Amino acid sequence: MGTSITSKQIKFLRQRCHHIKPVVTVGGAGLTENVMSEIDLALNHHELVKVKINSGDRDERSTMIEQIVNETGADLVQTIGHTASFYRPADEPKITLPKS
Repeated sequence: MGTSITSKQIKFLRQRCHHIKPVVTVGGAGLTENVMSEIDLALNHHELVKVKINSGDRDERSTMIEQIVNETGADLVQTIGHTASFYRPADEPKITLPKS
């Protein structure tokens, strides 16, 4: 994980991401350099983002999620079906996490 957030903070972020729409969709080409840069930009701007991963293979989805976490330094907040939510604090944070 990126920033080691607590379970209380993850619960808070799950509530926040419930209402947001996926901002990046990973298509059949997988995690290309362009897709990774879009995810990185979205994290810089929004801090909390949903990514839709269009892969029928559960293991392939898990590998892609792991790659996103490793390459962006973001924390995985939750996965539901083909959608994963990630959090990474920005240089000027927009989301105030509750204290541990």
